[in-house]
Amino acid sequence: MKYSISTVLIFLSVALTSSLASVSTQAKNTISDDKFRQLEEVLPTPNIYRTASGAPGHKYWQQQVDYKINIKLDDKNQQLTGAETLNYQNNSPDTLRYIWLQLDQNKLKRGSDNKLSQSTSALKKVTYRDARNMIESPKFNGGYEITSVTTSNGKPMHYVINGTMLRIDLPKPLKSGDDTEFNVEWNYQLHEQKVLGGRSGYEYFKEDDNYLYEVASWFPRAVAYYDVMGWQNKQFLGRGEFTLEFGDYDVKITVPSDHIVAATGVLQNPKKVLTKTQRKRLAKAKKAKKPVLIVTVDEALKNEKSRSTKTSTWHFKAKNVRDFAFASSRKFIWDAQGYSEGGTDTMAMSFYPNEGNPLWEKYSTEAIIHTMEQYNKYTFAYPYPVSISVNGPVGGMEYPMITFNGPRPTLDKKTGEKTYSRRTKYGLVGVIIHEVGHNYFPMIVNSDERQWTWMDEGLNTFLQFIAEQAWEDDYPSRRGHAANITNYMKSNNQVPIMTNSESILQFGNNAYGKPATALNILRETIMGRELFDFAFKEYAQRWKFKRPTPADFFRTMEDASAVDLDWFFRGWFYTTDHVDIALGDIHLFTADSQNPDTEEAWQRALDNEKPDYISDILNKGQWIRTQDKPELLDFYNEHDKFTATNAARNTYNSSNKKLEQWEKDLLLNQSNFYIIDFENKGGLVMPIILDITSVSYTHLRAHET
Repeated sequence: MKYSISTVLIFLSVALTSSLASVSTQAKNTISDDKFRQLEEVLPTPNIYRTASGAPGHKYWQQQVDYKINIKLDDKNQQLTGAETLNYQNNSPDTLRYIWLQLDQNKLKRGSDNKLSQSTSALKKVTYRDARNMIESPKFNGGYEITSVTTSNGKPMHYVINGTMLRIDLPKPLKSGDDTEFNVEWNYQLHEQKVLGGRSGYEYFKEDDNYLYEVASWFPRAVAYYDVMGWQNKQFLGRGEFTLEFGDYDVKITVPSDHIVAATGVLQNPKKVLTKTQRKRLAKAKKAKKPVLIVTVDEALKNEKSRSTKTSTWHFKAKNVRDFAFASSRKFIWDAQGYSEGGTDTMAMSFYPNEGNPLWEKYSTEAIIHTMEQYNKYTFAYPYPVSISVNGPVGGMEYPMITFNGPRPTLDKKTGEKTYSRRTKYGLVGVIIHEVGHNYFPMIVNSDERQWTWMDEGLNTFLQFIAEQAWEDDYPSRRGHAANITNYMKSNNQVPIMTNSESILQFGNNAYGKPATALNILRETIMGRELFDFAFKEYAQRWKFKRPTPADFFRTMEDASAVDLDWFFRGWFYTTDHVDIALGDIHLFTADSQNPDTEEAWQRALDNEKPDYISDILNKGQWIRTQDKPELLDFYNEHDKFTATNAARNTYNSSNKKLEQWEKDLLLNQSNFYIIDFENKGGLVMPIILDITSVSYTHLRAHET
């Protein structure tokens, strides 16, 4: 017995005709059931802003909004008070009569759309946190108090607040190419993140009576205005994240003097807010081979006990970013390490309370650098001067140059020791890779998160998977491997990936897991790594610091690879079909030599392999007529039905003489050929990877004509 193993890649197309046959015989539109038809009828028409190749058009434009902000953090009452000046540059071809700003914190107001539209599945029990949220949430009335909106010369401007949107009516229309400047003042109450959740808030440490603040979506920000959507002023309900414009930020943050602040951008006044020792450590960290402590554990623990009555103002500037976030606490340990490679020159930094050790000091900054190393390979060089990871109450959230990440060790109150599980360790590494990775998508490749969650979460989760696999062998990635998504794809209550962010069911699997798996399959199986990596990098390069749409991604992947992928994107992104391909019959074929002596002998061998009929077995030994009358026997009794006849030999010899030598050789070829029947039960068009083990017997042979 001989064994051989081969891997075969088959695209299931012909077999689909059987599954579609019933549809085609009915009075239905057969074109709509064609899983291989092109996507052009679905995608928007190319134009001067977005080309058919998926690249920005020669008239592509986007707005720019620059901010000057002063913000004060009240550590006693957990309040923010701020004032900002916005300079809005209208680069569109349109004249604008008003400008929309986002007021994201208004989702925490009583009676907000967010609260009124909340739903839940059938519950048999709830967590303590969820129960507290149900009870205490109505007591908290958050959101902005807008105290002033004025022109650059101080004149009041008319404005209207609609939920999480603020419309500012301009004194005169803003023509194409012009800019306008206005001022907004506001304040709002911060919330305890572990009670009300969300992407920002504070954490209270009862043991030392301290607060740790992670502050995001904290200032009125200009809504995106672009060629496909106009104003993207869809209300913020919590899921669909933020669609913003690039600009330059000049931000001054006033906090208690014993606080350490981490923020988007570069610190402009280190001599005023950092000690001489801290500045020396930062300079050392720039060239260090491992993280350097800027604020040590002992210094942070000592700082926890202080209660300064003075304030300090930390001044940051950031260029060409689409948002700004910061964190502040007197509890922060701070470490940093420079990373300079292939066009990236940045400082990787981590801020965390002592509650995060020993996990954070070991893994956080290393994970930041690892993310940039890996993402740079597949996209572009990380362009910003800092990349920060902060440990606080937010489980995982991204902003330009700064991310909030939650996992921590567990404190054993009896022994006083801190330990962490395998899940916590890899949860920390994974969430840092994911959130730092978001600096590429969507902080730089600036997709519309309010509309398409998968364009940032799905693409980023895919690259997270690649980066995790480069961290160590057998890294336990949650998402990316095809086997991990099968239960979801055959489950009920699904919607296609191409569904608006607020309407998605099974959010994590739909917007994170399924698109990440789709891209991994596209890379590993359909396109191959070389073609995929080139096309994906082309997409990232084309759209960095610009705003792509799904069509731009789909078109670029085809344009840069010369692979028709419409069938793939249609099935994975526009339907809820799943992979369920059944194996039917397997047919074995070999060459027919046409030589009657050879072929009849082969047929005799096959016939001899057949089992005896039960009647033949029971009839053995019974009387038969030819025993008494041998004269009834003739030529056909002496030779079985597989005996080659002279007539057959003559026909073979005659036809064989007419063949060329290569044709004669082909008839004697001993190769085996298989035809395998498949049925597409799940509906999703997919290639099939077959591991075929063939068992060969020296006496076994078959042919069909």
